[in-house]
Amino acid sequence: MNNVSASLKNYSRETFSSFRVRNYRLYYIGQIISTSGTFMQSVAQAWLVLKISNSGAALGIVSALQYIPVLCFGMLGGVAADRFPKRTILFFTQSAAGLLALILGLLVVTNQVTLWMVYVLAFCLGWVNVFDNPARQTFVMEMVGRDNLRNAVTLYSGLVNLARIIGPAIAGGLIAFLGLAPCFLLNGFSYVAVLIMLARMDARELHTTPPAPRASGQLREGIQYVLATPVIRDTLLMMVLVGTFTFEFQVSLPIMANFVFHGDASSLAFLMGSLGIGAVLGGLGIASQKKITPSLLGTAGFLFGSAVLAAAFMPSLLLSGLALVCAGACSIFFTSLGNSIMQLGSTPQMRGRVMSFWSIAFLGTTTIGGPAVGWFAEAAGYRWGLALGGLAALAAGLLGFINLRHVHSITEAGE
Repeated sequence: MNNVSASLKNYSRETFSSFRVRNYRLYYIGQIISTSGTFMQSVAQAWLVLKISNSGAALGIVSALQYIPVLCFGMLGGVAADRFPKRTILFFTQSAAGLLALILGLLVVTNQVTLWMVYVLAFCLGWVNVFDNPARQTFVMEMVGRDNLRNAVTLYSGLVNLARIIGPAIAGGLIAFLGLAPCFLLNGFSYVAVLIMLARMDARELHTTPPAPRASGQLREGIQYVLATPVIRDTLLMMVLVGTFTFEFQVSLPIMANFVFHGDASSLAFLMGSLGIGAVLGGLGIASQKKITPSLLGTAGFLFGSAVLAAAFMPSLLLSGLALVCAGACSIFFTSLGNSIMQLGSTPQMRGRVMSFWSIAFLGTTTIGGPAVGWFAEAAGYRWGLALGGLAALAAGLLGFINLRHVHSITEAGE
Protein backbone atom coordinates (compact mmCIF):
# COMPACT_ATOMS: atom_id res chain seq x y z
CA MET A 1 0.00 0.00 0.00
CA ASN A 2 2.85 2.33 0.85
CA ASN A 3 4.44 1.59 -2.53
CA VAL A 4 1.20 2.51 -4.33
CA SER A 5 0.92 5.73 -2.33
CA ALA A 6 4.54 6.60 -3.05
CA SER A 7 4.06 5.89 -6.76
CA LEU A 8 0.97 8.09 -6.93
CA LYS A 9 2.77 10.87 -5.08
CA ASN A 10 5.74 10.64 -7.44
CA TYR A 11 3.43 10.61 -10.50
CA SER A 12 1.62 13.68 -9.20
CA ARG A 13 4.88 15.49 -8.49
CA GLU A 14 6.21 14.77 -11.98
CA THR A 15 2.91 15.44 -13.78
CA PHE A 16 2.40 18.86 -12.19
CA SER A 17 6.05 19.86 -11.71
CA SER A 18 5.62 23.20 -13.48
CA PHE A 19 3.04 24.28 -10.90
CA ARG A 20 5.87 24.65 -8.40
CA VAL A 21 6.80 27.81 -10.33
CA ARG A 22 4.71 30.67 -8.93
CA ASN A 23 4.69 32.74 -12.13
CA TYR A 24 3.44 29.75 -14.10
CA ARG A 25 0.67 29.09 -11.56
CA LEU A 26 -0.53 32.68 -11.87
CA TYR A 27 -0.39 32.52 -15.65
CA TYR A 28 -2.28 29.21 -15.68
CA ILE A 29 -5.12 30.57 -13.52
CA GLY A 30 -5.59 33.62 -15.73
CA GLN A 31 -5.43 31.61 -18.94
CA ILE A 32 -7.95 28.96 -17.93
CA ILE A 33 -10.51 31.71 -17.24
CA SER A 34 -9.76 33.59 -20.45
CA THR A 35 -9.43 30.53 -22.69
CA SER A 36 -12.75 29.17 -21.42
CA GLY A 37 -14.24 32.48 -22.50
CA THR A 38 -12.58 32.14 -25.90
CA PHE A 39 -14.16 28.74 -26.55
CA MET A 40 -17.48 30.02 -25.24
CA GLN A 41 -17.29 32.76 -27.86
CA SER A 42 -16.20 30.24 -30.51
CA VAL A 43 -19.45 28.28 -30.09
CA ALA A 44 -21.55 31.44 -30.02
CA GLN A 45 -19.81 32.94 -33.05
CA ALA A 46 -20.23 29.74 -35.07
CA TRP A 47 -23.91 29.61 -34.22
CA LEU A 48 -24.30 33.32 -34.97
CA VAL A 49 -22.75 32.91 -38.43
CA LEU A 50 -24.89 29.86 -39.23
CA LYS A 51 -27.97 31.71 -37.99
CA ILE A 52 -27.24 34.71 -40.22
CA SER A 53 -26.05 32.83 -43.33
CA ASN A 54 -27.02 29.14 -43.01
CA SER A 55 -23.76 28.46 -44.86
CA GLY A 56 -20.77 26.28 -44.01
CA ALA A 57 -18.71 28.29 -46.48
CA ALA A 58 -19.47 31.52 -44.57
CA LEU A 59 -18.29 29.83 -41.39
CA GLY A 60 -15.07 28.96 -43.18
CA ILE A 61 -14.62 32.55 -44.37
CA VAL A 62 -14.92 33.87 -40.81
CA SER A 63 -12.30 31.38 -39.70
CA ALA A 64 -10.04 32.31 -42.61
CA LEU A 65 -10.30 36.05 -41.97
CA GLN A 66 -9.30 35.51 -38.37
CA TYR A 67 -6.05 33.88 -39.49
CA ILE A 68 -5.11 35.75 -42.69
CA PRO A 69 -2.89 38.18 -40.72
CA VAL A 70 -1.14 35.27 -38.99
CA LEU A 71 -0.48 33.57 -42.31
CA CYS A 72 0.80 36.69 -44.07
CA PHE A 73 2.50 38.59 -41.24
CA GLY A 74 3.07 36.02 -38.48
CA MET A 75 6.85 36.39 -38.75
CA LEU A 76 6.53 40.04 -37.66
CA GLY A 77 5.14 38.77 -34.38
CA GLY A 78 8.14 36.47 -34.04
CA VAL A 79 10.56 39.35 -34.58
CA ALA A 80 8.65 41.38 -31.96
CA ALA A 81 8.85 38.49 -29.49
CA ASP A 82 12.63 38.34 -29.97
CA ARG A 83 13.03 42.12 -29.60
CA PHE A 84 10.66 43.11 -26.80
CA PRO A 85 9.67 41.79 -23.34
CA LYS A 86 7.10 39.08 -23.89
CA ARG A 87 5.05 39.96 -20.81
CA THR A 88 4.66 43.53 -22.08
CA ILE A 89 3.46 42.27 -25.46
CA LEU A 90 0.88 40.08 -23.73
CA PHE A 91 -0.49 43.04 -21.75
CA PHE A 92 -1.33 44.81 -25.01
CA THR A 93 -2.58 41.81 -27.00
CA GLN A 94 -4.83 40.41 -24.27
CA SER A 95 -6.37 43.85 -23.68
CA ALA A 96 -7.10 44.24 -27.40
CA ALA A 97 -8.69 40.77 -27.67
CA GLY A 98 -10.99 41.54 -24.75
CA LEU A 99 -12.07 44.82 -26.32
CA LEU A 100 -12.96 43.12 -29.62
CA ALA A 101 -15.11 40.55 -27.81
CA LEU A 102 -16.99 43.31 -25.99
CA ILE A 103 -17.67 45.13 -29.26
CA LEU A 104 -19.17 42.00 -30.82
CA GLY A 105 -21.28 41.43 -27.73
CA LEU A 106 -22.67 44.95 -27.86
CA LEU A 107 -23.50 44.57 -31.55
CA VAL A 108 -25.45 41.39 -30.81
CA VAL A 109 -27.24 42.96 -27.81
CA THR A 110 -28.39 45.91 -29.93
CA ASN A 111 -29.40 43.66 -32.87
CA GLN A 112 -27.06 45.60 -35.15
CA VAL A 113 -24.76 42.70 -36.02
CA THR A 114 -24.41 41.64 -39.65
CA LEU A 115 -22.16 39.11 -41.33
CA TRP A 116 -19.69 41.72 -42.60
CA MET A 117 -19.24 43.02 -39.04
CA VAL A 118 -18.33 39.54 -37.84
CA TYR A 119 -15.86 39.36 -40.73
CA VAL A 120 -14.21 42.66 -39.74
CA LEU A 121 -13.91 41.77 -36.05
CA ALA A 122 -12.49 38.35 -36.92
CA PHE A 123 -9.87 40.04 -39.12
CA CYS A 124 -8.93 42.44 -36.31
CA LEU A 125 -8.55 39.56 -33.87
CA GLY A 126 -6.23 37.96 -36.40
CA TRP A 127 -3.92 40.97 -36.14
CA VAL A 128 -3.91 40.61 -32.37
CA ASN A 129 -2.90 36.97 -32.77
CA VAL A 130 0.04 37.93 -35.01
CA PHE A 131 1.80 39.31 -31.94
CA ASP A 132 0.09 37.35 -29.18
CA ASN A 133 0.89 33.80 -30.25
CA PRO A 134 4.71 33.91 -30.58
CA ALA A 135 4.96 35.90 -27.35
CA ARG A 136 2.65 33.51 -25.50
CA GLN A 137 4.41 30.39 -26.78
CA THR A 138 7.92 31.57 -25.87
CA PHE A 139 6.82 33.13 -22.57
CA VAL A 140 6.27 29.59 -21.25
CA MET A 141 10.01 28.93 -21.53
CA GLU A 142 10.74 32.17 -19.68
CA MET A 143 8.48 31.17 -16.81
CA VAL A 144 9.59 27.58 -16.23
CA GLY A 145 13.01 27.18 -17.88
CA ARG A 146 14.29 24.56 -20.29
CA ASP A 147 14.01 21.51 -18.00
CA ASN A 148 10.29 21.99 -17.33
CA LEU A 149 9.30 23.09 -20.83
CA ARG A 150 7.73 19.80 -22.03
CA ASN A 151 5.73 19.53 -18.82
CA ALA A 152 4.58 23.16 -18.97
CA VAL A 153 3.63 22.94 -22.65
CA THR A 154 1.64 19.76 -22.03
CA LEU A 155 -0.14 21.22 -19.00
CA TYR A 156 -0.92 24.35 -21.01
CA SER A 157 -2.31 22.22 -23.84
CA GLY A 158 -4.40 20.45 -21.23
CA LEU A 159 -5.59 23.86 -20.05
CA VAL A 160 -6.68 24.80 -23.55
CA ASN A 161 -8.62 21.60 -23.88
CA LEU A 162 -10.11 21.81 -20.41
CA ALA A 163 -11.35 25.21 -21.53
CA ARG A 164 -12.76 23.48 -24.62
CA ILE A 165 -14.98 21.56 -22.18
CA ILE A 166 -15.86 24.44 -19.86
CA GLY A 167 -16.42 27.12 -22.51
CA PRO A 168 -18.81 25.24 -24.81
CA ALA A 169 -20.73 23.85 -21.81
CA ILE A 170 -21.31 27.36 -20.49
CA ALA A 171 -22.10 28.59 -24.00
CA GLY A 172 -24.71 25.89 -24.53
CA GLY A 173 -26.55 26.92 -21.36
CA LEU A 174 -26.27 30.65 -21.99
CA ILE A 175 -27.47 30.39 -25.59
CA ALA A 176 -30.42 28.23 -24.56
CA PHE A 177 -31.61 30.55 -21.78
CA LEU A 178 -30.18 34.02 -22.47
CA GLY A 179 -29.15 34.09 -26.13
CA LEU A 180 -25.83 34.68 -27.86
CA ALA A 181 -24.79 38.09 -26.52
CA PRO A 182 -23.71 37.05 -22.98
CA CYS A 183 -21.13 34.66 -24.45
CA PHE A 184 -19.31 37.54 -26.16
CA LEU A 185 -19.60 39.92 -23.21
CA LEU A 186 -18.37 37.40 -20.65
CA ASN A 187 -15.46 36.50 -22.89
CA GLY A 188 -14.49 40.17 -23.09
CA PHE A 189 -14.45 40.50 -19.31
CA SER A 190 -12.54 37.21 -18.88
CA TYR A 191 -9.36 38.86 -20.19
CA VAL A 192 -9.24 40.96 -17.02
CA ALA A 193 -8.13 37.81 -15.17
CA VAL A 194 -5.11 37.45 -17.47
CA LEU A 195 -4.09 41.08 -16.99
CA ILE A 196 -4.31 40.75 -13.20
CA MET A 197 -2.18 37.60 -13.17
CA LEU A 198 0.43 39.10 -15.49
CA ALA A 199 0.68 42.12 -13.20
CA ARG A 200 1.19 39.92 -10.13
CA MET A 201 4.16 38.03 -11.59
CA ASP A 202 7.66 38.47 -10.17
CA ALA A 203 9.84 39.61 -13.07
CA ARG A 204 12.98 38.60 -11.14
CA GLU A 205 12.00 34.93 -11.42
CA LEU A 206 11.65 34.95 -15.22
CA HIS A 207 14.32 33.23 -17.36
CA THR A 208 14.47 36.11 -19.79
CA THR A 209 16.49 36.00 -22.99
CA PRO A 210 18.48 39.13 -23.94
CA PRO A 211 16.47 40.92 -26.63
CA ALA A 212 17.70 40.69 -30.19
CA PRO A 213 18.98 44.07 -31.41
CA ARG A 214 17.13 45.82 -34.19
CA ALA A 215 18.75 44.89 -37.50
CA SER A 216 17.84 44.49 -41.13
CA GLY A 217 17.19 41.05 -42.58
CA GLN A 218 15.84 39.43 -39.39
CA LEU A 219 12.84 37.93 -41.18
CA ARG A 220 15.11 36.43 -43.85
CA GLU A 221 17.45 35.17 -41.15
CA GLY A 222 14.55 33.37 -39.47
CA ILE A 223 13.49 31.68 -42.71
CA GLN A 224 17.04 30.55 -43.46
CA TYR A 225 17.43 29.19 -39.93
CA VAL A 226 14.26 27.09 -40.16
CA LEU A 227 15.16 25.70 -43.59
CA ALA A 228 18.67 24.82 -42.41
CA THR A 229 17.45 22.91 -39.31
CA PRO A 230 15.93 19.62 -40.56
CA VAL A 231 14.02 18.60 -37.45
CA ILE A 232 12.36 22.03 -37.16
CA ARG A 233 11.61 22.13 -40.89
CA ASP A 234 10.06 18.65 -40.93
CA THR A 235 8.02 19.28 -37.77
CA LEU A 236 6.68 22.45 -39.38
CA LEU A 237 5.70 20.59 -42.56
CA MET A 238 3.71 18.12 -40.47
CA MET A 239 2.03 20.94 -38.59
CA VAL A 240 1.14 22.68 -41.86
CA LEU A 241 -0.80 19.61 -42.98
CA VAL A 242 -2.56 19.17 -39.65
CA GLY A 243 -3.12 22.89 -39.12
CA THR A 244 -4.56 23.40 -42.57
CA PHE A 245 -7.09 20.57 -42.60
CA THR A 246 -7.33 18.77 -39.24
CA PHE A 247 -7.53 21.59 -36.70
CA GLU A 248 -10.49 23.14 -38.48
CA PHE A 249 -12.86 21.93 -35.77
CA GLN A 250 -14.43 25.39 -35.53
CA VAL A 251 -15.74 24.70 -39.07
CA SER A 252 -16.13 20.91 -39.25
CA LEU A 253 -17.82 20.34 -35.89
CA PRO A 254 -20.59 22.96 -36.29
CA ILE A 255 -21.31 21.41 -39.71
CA MET A 256 -21.46 17.94 -38.15
CA ALA A 257 -23.72 19.11 -35.32
CA ASN A 258 -26.09 21.09 -37.53
CA PHE A 259 -26.27 19.24 -40.85
CA VAL A 260 -25.29 15.62 -40.03
CA PHE A 261 -26.89 15.12 -36.60
CA HIS A 262 -29.55 17.89 -36.98
CA GLY A 263 -28.77 19.19 -33.50
CA ASP A 264 -28.55 22.60 -31.84
CA ALA A 265 -25.94 24.60 -29.92
CA SER A 266 -25.88 21.97 -27.16
CA SER A 267 -24.96 19.32 -29.75
CA LEU A 268 -22.01 21.42 -30.87
CA ALA A 269 -21.02 21.96 -27.23
CA PHE A 270 -21.08 18.17 -26.73
CA LEU A 271 -18.78 17.51 -29.70
CA MET A 272 -16.31 20.24 -28.73
CA GLY A 273 -16.46 19.18 -25.10
CA SER A 274 -15.71 15.57 -26.04
CA LEU A 275 -12.63 16.70 -27.93
CA GLY A 276 -11.57 18.69 -24.88
CA ILE A 277 -12.14 15.82 -22.43
CA GLY A 278 -9.90 13.57 -24.50
CA ALA A 279 -7.19 16.19 -24.66
CA VAL A 280 -7.24 16.75 -20.91
CA LEU A 281 -7.00 13.01 -20.24
CA GLY A 282 -4.23 12.71 -22.83
CA GLY A 283 -2.37 15.61 -21.28
CA LEU A 284 -2.48 14.07 -17.82
CA GLY A 285 -1.18 10.84 -19.31
CA ILE A 286 1.92 12.35 -20.93
CA ALA A 287 2.67 15.41 -18.75
CA SER A 288 5.17 13.48 -16.63
CA GLN A 289 7.16 12.48 -19.73
CA LYS A 290 10.05 14.91 -20.09
CA LYS A 291 12.12 13.20 -22.78
CA ILE A 292 11.56 14.76 -26.19
CA THR A 293 11.48 12.11 -28.92
CA PRO A 294 10.93 13.56 -32.42
CA SER A 295 10.60 10.08 -33.93
CA LEU A 296 7.31 9.66 -32.05
CA LEU A 297 5.72 12.55 -33.93
CA GLY A 298 4.81 10.29 -36.86
CA THR A 299 3.01 7.88 -34.53
CA ALA A 300 1.14 10.77 -32.93
CA GLY A 301 -0.02 12.04 -36.33
CA PHE A 302 -1.17 8.59 -37.44
CA LEU A 303 -3.18 8.00 -34.25
CA PHE A 304 -4.71 11.49 -34.45
CA GLY A 305 -5.81 10.98 -38.05
CA SER A 306 -7.33 7.57 -37.36
CA ALA A 307 -9.42 8.92 -34.48
CA VAL A 308 -10.67 11.91 -36.48
CA LEU A 309 -11.69 9.64 -39.37
CA ALA A 310 -13.60 7.42 -36.95
CA ALA A 311 -15.45 10.46 -35.57
CA ALA A 312 -16.40 11.58 -39.06
CA PHE A 313 -18.23 8.37 -39.95
CA MET A 314 -19.84 7.38 -36.65
CA PRO A 315 -23.62 6.85 -37.07
CA SER A 316 -24.72 8.86 -34.02
CA LEU A 317 -23.83 12.02 -32.11
CA LEU A 318 -22.88 10.00 -29.02
CA LEU A 319 -20.51 7.67 -30.88
CA SER A 320 -18.95 10.57 -32.75
CA GLY A 321 -18.34 12.27 -29.41
CA LEU A 322 -16.65 9.15 -28.04
CA ALA A 323 -14.36 9.02 -31.07
CA LEU A 324 -13.54 12.70 -30.53
CA VAL A 325 -12.42 11.87 -26.98
CA CYS A 326 -9.76 9.64 -28.57
CA ALA A 327 -8.95 12.34 -31.13
CA GLY A 328 -8.47 14.88 -28.36
CA ALA A 329 -6.01 12.65 -26.52
CA CYS A 330 -4.02 12.11 -29.71
CA SER A 331 -4.10 15.81 -30.58
CA ILE A 332 -2.38 16.84 -27.37
CA PHE A 333 0.23 14.11 -27.89
CA PHE A 334 0.96 15.57 -31.33
CA THR A 335 0.91 19.29 -30.49
CA SER A 336 2.77 19.21 -27.17
CA LEU A 337 5.52 17.08 -28.70
CA GLY A 338 5.76 19.30 -31.79
CA ASN A 339 5.78 22.51 -29.75
CA SER A 340 8.54 21.24 -27.47
CA ILE A 341 10.64 20.07 -30.43
CA MET A 342 10.40 23.52 -32.00
CA GLN A 343 11.39 25.41 -28.84
CA LEU A 344 14.12 23.12 -27.56
CA GLY A 345 15.53 22.62 -31.03
CA SER A 346 16.08 26.36 -31.61
CA THR A 347 18.56 28.82 -30.14
CA PRO A 348 17.21 31.38 -27.63
CA GLN A 349 17.87 34.32 -29.97
CA MET A 350 15.80 32.67 -32.74
CA ARG A 351 13.03 31.16 -30.61
CA GLY A 352 10.48 33.92 -31.18
CA ARG A 353 10.86 33.72 -34.94
CA VAL A 354 10.81 29.92 -34.92
CA MET A 355 7.59 29.90 -32.87
CA SER A 356 6.05 32.45 -35.22
CA PHE A 357 6.39 29.76 -37.91
CA TRP A 358 4.65 27.35 -35.54
CA SER A 359 1.81 29.88 -35.16
CA ILE A 360 1.59 30.23 -38.94
CA ALA A 361 1.50 26.45 -39.36
CA PHE A 362 -0.97 25.96 -36.51
CA LEU A 363 -3.25 28.99 -36.99
CA GLY A 364 -2.34 30.88 -40.13
CA THR A 365 -3.04 27.91 -42.38
CA THR A 366 -6.68 28.16 -41.30
CA THR A 367 -6.90 30.95 -43.87
CA ILE A 368 -6.72 28.23 -46.50
CA GLY A 369 -8.09 25.31 -44.54
CA GLY A 370 -11.21 26.96 -43.10
CA PRO A 371 -12.86 27.79 -46.44
CA ALA A 372 -11.51 24.56 -47.98
CA VAL A 373 -13.06 22.39 -45.28
CA GLY A 374 -16.35 24.33 -45.44
CA TRP A 375 -16.49 24.10 -49.23
CA PHE A 376 -15.43 20.43 -49.29
CA ALA A 377 -18.12 19.52 -46.74
CA GLU A 378 -20.81 21.14 -48.89
CA ALA A 379 -19.49 19.63 -52.14
CA ALA A 380 -18.57 16.09 -51.08
CA GLY A 381 -20.92 15.57 -48.13
CA TYR A 382 -21.04 17.08 -44.68
CA ARG A 383 -19.09 14.26 -43.01
CA TRP A 384 -16.19 14.77 -45.41
CA GLY A 385 -15.23 18.11 -43.91
CA LEU A 386 -14.12 16.32 -40.74
CA ALA A 387 -12.85 13.28 -42.67
CA LEU A 388 -10.53 15.47 -44.74
CA GLY A 389 -8.80 16.45 -41.52
CA GLY A 390 -8.31 12.81 -40.60
CA LEU A 391 -6.68 12.07 -43.95
CA ALA A 392 -4.37 15.07 -43.57
CA ALA A 393 -3.20 13.89 -40.14
CA LEU A 394 -2.49 10.44 -41.57
CA ALA A 395 -0.39 12.08 -44.30
CA ALA A 396 1.49 14.08 -41.64
CA GLY A 397 2.13 10.88 -39.71
CA LEU A 398 3.57 9.25 -42.84
CA LEU A 399 5.85 12.26 -43.36
CA GLY A 400 7.04 11.92 -39.76
CA PHE A 401 7.73 8.20 -40.17
CA ILE A 402 9.87 8.92 -43.24
CA ASN A 403 11.79 12.02 -42.12
CA LEU A 404 12.06 11.73 -38.32
CA ARG A 405 12.33 7.97 -37.77
CA HIS A 406 16.05 8.15 -36.92
CA VAL A 407 15.83 11.21 -34.63
CA HIS A 408 15.50 9.76 -31.14
CA SER A 409 16.22 12.83 -29.00
CA ILE A 410 16.08 16.59 -29.30
CA THR A 411 19.83 16.79 -28.55
CA GLU A 412 20.49 14.57 -31.52
CA ALA A 413 18.11 16.68 -33.60
CA GLY A 414 20.06 19.83 -32.91
CA GLU A 415 23.37 18.37 -33.94
